[in-house]
Amino acid sequence: MDELRSTTPEAAGLSSVEAARRLERHGPNEVPEEPRTPVWRRVLQQLRDPLILVLLVAAALTIATGDLTDAAVILLVITVNTVVGVVQEVRAEQAVLALSAMSAPAARVVRDHEERSIPAVEVVPGDLVLVAEGDIVPADGDVLSAALLLADESSLTGESVPVEKAPDSDASRGRVSAGTVIVRGRGRVVVTATGADSALGRIASLMGAAPGLTPLQHRLARFGRVLAAVTVALCAVVLALGLVRGQPVELMIVAAISLAVAAVPESLPAVVTLALALGARRMADRNAIVRRLPAVETLGSVTVIATDKTGTLTEGRMAAERLWTPHGEATVMGTGYEPEGRVVRDGETVTPGDAPDLAALLRVAMLCNDAALEPPSDRFTEWHGLGDPTEAALLAAGARLGLGRAELDQELPRVEELPFDSGRKRMSTVHRPPEGGLRVACKGAPESLLRPDVLADGPDVLARAAVQAEVLARNGYRVLAVASADHEESAEQPRTWESGLSLLGLVGILDPPRSASATTIGACKRAGIVPVLITGDHPLTARAVAERLGIASRDEEVTTGERIREGTAGDLTGVCVYARTTPEQKLDIVQAWRGAGHVVAMTGDGVNDGPALRRADIGVAMGRRGTEVARQAADLVLADDNPATIVSAVEEGRRVYANVRRFLLYALTGGTAEILVMLLGPFLGMPLPLLPAQILWINLLTHGLPGVALGAEPVAPDAMRHPPRPPEESVLGAGLWPRILFMGAFVATVTLIAGVWARETGRPWQSMMFLILGATQLGVALGSRARPGTLANPFLLVAVGAALILQAAGVYLPPLRAVLGTEPLPLSDLAIAAALSGLGHVVMRLQARLWPERPPRVTVRSKTWDR
Repeated sequence: MDELRSTTPEAAGLSSVEAARRLERHGPNEVPEEPRTPVWRRVLQQLRDPLILVLLVAAALTIATGDLTDAAVILLVITVNTVVGVVQEVRAEQAVLALSAMSAPAARVVRDHEERSIPAVEVVPGDLVLVAEGDIVPADGDVLSAALLLADESSLTGESVPVEKAPDSDASRGRVSAGTVIVRGRGRVVVTATGADSALGRIASLMGAAPGLTPLQHRLARFGRVLAAVTVALCAVVLALGLVRGQPVELMIVAAISLAVAAVPESLPAVVTLALALGARRMADRNAIVRRLPAVETLGSVTVIATDKTGTLTEGRMAAERLWTPHGEATVMGTGYEPEGRVVRDGETVTPGDAPDLAALLRVAMLCNDAALEPPSDRFTEWHGLGDPTEAALLAAGARLGLGRAELDQELPRVEELPFDSGRKRMSTVHRPPEGGLRVACKGAPESLLRPDVLADGPDVLARAAVQAEVLARNGYRVLAVASADHEESAEQPRTWESGLSLLGLVGILDPPRSASATTIGACKRAGIVPVLITGDHPLTARAVAERLGIASRDEEVTTGERIREGTAGDLTGVCVYARTTPEQKLDIVQAWRGAGHVVAMTGDGVNDGPALRRADIGVAMGRRGTEVARQAADLVLADDNPATIVSAVEEGRRVYANVRRFLLYALTGGTAEILVMLLGPFLGMPLPLLPAQILWINLLTHGLPGVALGAEPVAPDAMRHPPRPPEESVLGAGLWPRILFMGAFVATVTLIAGVWARETGRPWQSMMFLILGATQLGVALGSRARPGTLANPFLLVAVGAALILQAAGVYLPPLRAVLGTEPLPLSDLAIAAALSGLGHVVMRLQARLWPERPPRVTVRSKTWDR
């Protein structure tokens, strides 16, 4: 601990009295979180939905007409919709709180000249904090003393390589930040800022409010306003026509109100909620926590996915992947820090006996190493590294070649070391081999080793190594040079350890992409979604990862945070890769894409991603590796950190939107048919084609369980083979309106023809029209299925069957006949009605084949995508 001794006044730490005063003055060391939303406010937020407001008005009108049954159904829909939405939000909040592990639970401080452990929230400015390997830094502070101190700052900066910390260094190296992790060494830090004043707190303050309505909510709000205006206008026309033809005023008012209620698809909120809840449940099965129910659909509307690199697309840990020696190259295969894997040269797996040059390279890299690998345990579910992640990556690479760390340490015990420092940029250790003498193992940056005063190799070897190091660096690798030398036992001066060495080779290290990342990016591109990489890492690293995953080609431009700050970056939506960005610049990038009319999803795991996660239309955070700030800012949390879940979430979102459109086609077909029957019937000799009670009964059966069941339809097979719907497109766009009018006119025509025929032949024409109008709409429901001819969504089949039975009961069951004013039909007439009703299913399937939905056309970065 000699190197940690300090003679500064802060070494004694604060007194307990002064610490208490500062805690009272500055407040607890906590980043302000969003206040918990009370239940009553959550309920009000659910009731503010425009369609819910329409339903509330419809409920009031039905109560006014004395139709308590239909009013009860409408109020039940509103209640279920509200309860499901609130319950989902509360469950998601509890799940996210269960993941919370960001803040250090305790901190070691020096107070009253003695070391003590206190809760991290009680740390105050001026405290002297002791940090060591594995600690989460509790507050911002200046480094007073350090011994090989290395901090992982990726959660704040996006930089995947840990940063060395030392006193009296530049601003970045002489200071530690709250929320960062000490991966090696130990040190003393005097606290300069806590809570909201810390770097973590300042980033959290950028988050602001989340975006307002989702794309679906915007579309449904517009639809609700249009529907309300059209319904009122048409019902006024029906009322006027009835009065002109001499119908009683009271009867026509009730009929107009009933028609208005029938025209409003009151099951729509229930359909949306059911579809969203089913999507949330399916995603929970995939370890994705939906914090806001509408977020399920939003992902289906996404046109741009902006993603962080470190820990999101990549594993968030270093891996030695490329090996070079003067005799050739090789690639290390494996995942994480697991020792399982292999080393491949020229397409063949090699062992230490097959490739002595590679064995020598990795043997020295493992000897000149202070890290350790630990197997899975109760605390960690997979292999993990202790110490410098770069050194842990070297150990994993050696293990994959077949080298054992324990055997090396036993065979070549360490007797001396020259620790790494920022001046020399290299580290050396001295070992005693079994045959006697001393062996020096050295590793470091290529520019510090590939020098004549360090290496004894000839100029040609140094030149070849320098060229290869540059190639690896351009491809995004962090490059280490490894060398060794044998000395006689008499060599005692440390200054001779790092000269006359022989170059063994180079190791290319990087934070490797997750195994699922390339597949995820490919699926997004096939679905017409533009992937965008935003990172705080080096431009070369960003370009290499983007190229490897297919986000951008080698020739595409990379924009840096410096160019954005200087205003020379141009149109921020003109590129797909952004490097060296700050949290503020991530916000600007997300807002630029949103301002260009895109629906943007942001994925990330770090504190520096929090503001952009909040500003995006939907934020997706990593749950296991993600920081608390990221999880709280996100709408969707991936508990297992698997980016492939995003593709499943997009598919679920598209399923929700497709089912909403499917329901609207079905429900508005029925509403259109009912309005046309009421408008045209009087001109065909039927003064009041349907009674108010009959309209409401048909509405109750068709918009009830069958309508809700359409929300559970499975995803269409081609859902992920076309771009998303343009954000500005109406929910009834892409040819849905003409299909609604066509099917509504068809159902109305069948009903009116049957009514005229029954009237002319002396049959109970009103009962015939009542039965056919309801049953034909149910046939349309069966024809609206996403996968006809299968048993997918059996709930719809059961719901339609039950509704048909109840519709027939309205004609044959005496109590219902008395309420509805119907008459029983002979079996021959029932057969005719059934045959005509079946036309609804047949024509629905025919028009779906003859006039399929127009595929979306999405303009992206001045290119039009046709799928």
